[in-house]
Amino acid sequence: MAVPAGVLVNWDLTKCTPSQLEEDTVKLLAELQQRIDNIGAIPLQQATYHNVVQPLDALNRDLRTNGAILDMPQHCVEDKLVRDASSKAEEKMEEFDVAVNMRADVFERILHVQETGMDELGAEQKRFVNKLIVKGKRYGLHLSSDVQQQIKELKTKESKLAIKFSSNLNEDDTKLYFTKEQLVGLPHDIMNELCVGSDGKLEVTIKYNHLFPVMKNCTNPETRKAMVTAANRKCMKENTPILEELIELRHLLATILCFPTHAAFILDDRMAKTPDTVATFLTDLQGKLGELVEQEKAVMLAYKEEECKESGLECNGELDLWDMRYYMDMVEKKKYAVDHNVLREYFPMPRVLTGMFDVYQQLLSVKFDKVDNPPVWHKDVLMYKVNDTDSGELMGYFFLDLHPRAGKYSHAAVFGLQQHCKLEDASTQVAVCAMLCNFSMPTADKPALLEHSEVETLFHEFGHVMHHICSRAEVALFSGTSVSRDFIEAPSQMLENWVWEKEPLALMSEHYKSKEPIPDELLLKLAASRAANAGMVNMRQVALSSFDQAIHTQQSADTASEYARIHKQITGFAAIPDTNMPASFGHLGGGYDAQYYGYLWSEVFSMDMFETRFSGKVMDGKVGREYRDIILARGNSIDAKDILVQFLGREPNNKAFLRSKGLKC
Repeated sequence: MAVPAGVLVNWDLTKCTPSQLEEDTVKLLAELQQRIDNIGAIPLQQATYHNVVQPLDALNRDLRTNGAILDMPQHCVEDKLVRDASSKAEEKMEEFDVAVNMRADVFERILHVQETGMDELGAEQKRFVNKLIVKGKRYGLHLSSDVQQQIKELKTKESKLAIKFSSNLNEDDTKLYFTKEQLVGLPHDIMNELCVGSDGKLEVTIKYNHLFPVMKNCTNPETRKAMVTAANRKCMKENTPILEELIELRHLLATILCFPTHAAFILDDRMAKTPDTVATFLTDLQGKLGELVEQEKAVMLAYKEEECKESGLECNGELDLWDMRYYMDMVEKKKYAVDHNVLREYFPMPRVLTGMFDVYQQLLSVKFDKVDNPPVWHKDVLMYKVNDTDSGELMGYFFLDLHPRAGKYSHAAVFGLQQHCKLEDASTQVAVCAMLCNFSMPTADKPALLEHSEVETLFHEFGHVMHHICSRAEVALFSGTSVSRDFIEAPSQMLENWVWEKEPLALMSEHYKSKEPIPDELLLKLAASRAANAGMVNMRQVALSSFDQAIHTQQSADTASEYARIHKQITGFAAIPDTNMPASFGHLGGGYDAQYYGYLWSEVFSMDMFETRFSGKVMDGKVGREYRDIILARGNSIDAKDILVQFLGREPNNKAFLRSKGLKC
């Protein structure tokens, strides 16, 4: 279990203890404190890029790299005491990070470098200096010392609340119990995986690998209602007060920094720039989607009325929240003849992974090799080495942690563990990251089978892996996915298109028993079904984005009532009484505050890139290499708008995005 070359820490966390985490955190922060003090002690007139700015980048790099081993356990280790200690370690590191960002003495020296030492610097170095100045002002370092102290206290409190919000979600272990009759319609292989409770009922969690199959397939509306109610009550008691306190804190911080709202503060440093721009974008899209949504609802309501009549159930004449996924799935089965329970038999996890790797390797000119006996935190975790196909250069490593466990991060995300950057001796630090997902477990006689939507999720998240690994930014702060939050999803969203194309799908699929490929007829039906439910799916995104903007343009908010109002107004679906979905909306506490619109905003760019450069040539390695070198490699070393123009050969537009939604350009 040797640590591979280039990996700076040992990721075997199986023997990690709370006391070790605490001791290592104290040791790391003491060392970094001495380093920041040394930077601050440089005589002002002697401050240069090489003795102030470069050491500051190195300090931030080492905090992220050596700190990752301390805060990652909370997301992936089975021992709850270790997870709790990891959360505390993250709190201490975040507090330290706030303190570093608020060092007025260091900021003064950076200003001196900007004023006197920029001529000798390259473009990326100049950008780094300028970004540090902007960052310092966003921390209030141009304001009085009393105000700076207030900002520091508020920032520290905000960080602790956000960590607690996320920790509560990870620790949630809600279970519901149903009879087999209450779960009629659930695929047999999923039914057979369920644990049996003491009363003989089947145990169902609200994690995605249970929630979505139940919501799509169970014919009993009361079962679906119970599931969506439990999901929308997740962490409601614990996280509602945290979220509402975060909203107040964020607003106060924004006003101290002379911004009218938190959304205005956040967006000032994003591609969108202002809340008005975001509001216009969302309102315009809502208007365009309206007619499409009503058409889709009419079809689904007709299906509901027909089903109720056949089963002898009373129909209330409207669609309820727990009907949405069920009848959306029915639309795909009836209107497009796509049965996802049949289709998933063609997506066994081993084949999907192998095929996905083949696609990415061919497209991006990279080579993956599995690391034997790797240092990992759980026996199910896989590790791969990545090399450049042409030069053989080591680019980095990635971990795959694909299945649910108690206490594990409950959604799908990529965690950067080590950033690609240039070191002080001009050598290169390679990139390392981990992809955490929650796909169903394999059984003794059957591999994990993925729904097509899960294949899309896997492909999307692996796009983030490649964005991280393919970075060639020299400054750690600019590495990989350290781009504007309203662009960060675009590279991965662009790559989602591959799971709808025949050639990549052929590589990623085969029947788990017969090994037969997906029949061409089914592939054509699947491709046609991409337009299914586009109105409702995207209108929900508009609603979530609008809610996020609404609460972050207010001084305070009753999140349950505000969500219920906006969700009903935009989607037409009433929230379930005594629930508060935002309490489990991890993005609001985890770095997407006032930025959830970025998923839709980024999709404008992703569809433009795909249609302009890849349509009809999805396996073209030449275009893929350009994509890697222009979009993925640059990180935040160049503005996102500029790299888009370079890749597209023109200014980006929304025509492909609107076409993909079935809307007029």
